[in-house]
Amino acid sequence: MSLTGAVSGANVGFVVYRKGEAPGTLDARWSYENTWSGPGHASGGPDDGYAGRYHIRYFYEDGKFSDEYDLVIEQAGEYYEASWLGDGAVQAVGFGVELSGFLAIGWRRVE
Repeated sequence: MSLTGAVSGANVGFVVYRKGEAPGTLDARWSYENTWSGPGHASGGPDDGYAGRYHIRYFYEDGKFSDEYDLVIEQAGEYYEASWLGDGAVQAVGFGVELSGFLAIGWRRVE
């Protein structure tokens, strides 16, 4: 059974964050509904770990700007919860886990 195209329209996204070269930064690779994807870069976070507040800008594969948010990552035991805020309101929420060298989070937009 093929699931090709099954995610389109499902309001499901996935992002992988790695610590950037500069302290307090993250480099991202994201995909939404397996239709849109690209890189991203966050700044303003903590020097150590992933939990903290960041400002993040996302881009499409062709380099064009996609979105920007205030990103809040909180550690909840061995897992992480994330919220993406725009104009002071939560725009998306996610849940993930730290793996060897990166943080992987599944997310969805909220209304």
